[in-house]
Amino acid sequence: MEVGGDGDSGRKHFVLVHGLGHGAWCWYRVVTMLRAAGHRATALDMAASGAHPARLGEVRSFEDYSRPLLDAVAAAAPGERLVLVGHSLGGLNLALAMERFPRKVAAAVFLAACMPCAGKHMAITLEEFMRRITPEFFMDSKSIVLNTNQEPRTAILLGPKLMAEKLYDQSPKEDLTLATMLVRPGTQFIDDPIMKDETLLTDGNYGSVKRAFVVAMDDASSNQDMQRWIIDLSPGVEVEEIAGADHMAMCSKPRELCDVLLRIAAKYH
Repeated sequence: MEVGGDGDSGRKHFVLVHGLGHGAWCWYRVVTMLRAAGHRATALDMAASGAHPARLGEVRSFEDYSRPLLDAVAAAAPGERLVLVGHSLGGLNLALAMERFPRKVAAAVFLAACMPCAGKHMAITLEEFMRRITPEFFMDSKSIVLNTNQEPRTAILLGPKLMAEKLYDQSPKEDLTLATMLVRPGTQFIDDPIMKDETLLTDGNYGSVKRAFVVAMDDASSNQDMQRWIIDLSPGVEVEEIAGADHMAMCSKPRELCDVLLRIAAKYH
């Protein structure tokens, strides 16, 4: 999902990354609004997500999963600086791209997202989230053992009841219906070596990119306490709040989210 540029220096290019099991499709409202405001907007499918042709068992690593974003950032025109937006698990895709290509990123926005900090391993926020939830959290979601060329890996297919009660509970019913039709199995890659590497994210690269965290105030899956814990890992990060937003803030509060993104982007070049 992309629209071409026109060379206007005030025109931003937003690159949006979905969370677990989702795809570019979940950004359809916000992409439309950003484009209507005169900006470029590119919503990406990570590997084996959305309309991406790979199957999850074929995706060997978190880096392979992140490849669509890494390739998109690498391909940015000379002098172009992107505004990256990551939702939920998508924050970790952003972190990897920021570490690799810090000079191509004007700002990174973490929407109710995993936002790691330099000097600590990327999985720290995932581990804390898993520590806080109860075994019943995933409700009717299905656990799937992937057939891979490596050791067997487990994926999860988000269940309709989980999505209705903890992800899309403030969103239009049509968006929940769309999600039940389009979600695919996903994995957090929590045991991937890249997730355990405490030297991966550096102050000089990842830490040099301007970051903002957007709190979804009515998130029933990653509550405010969890989101504030993530923010506290990175003192000085800009914080915005969206009242009434569930975990899928791009569906429940698309106009408010678009306004926040435009406000953040206007500060950085």
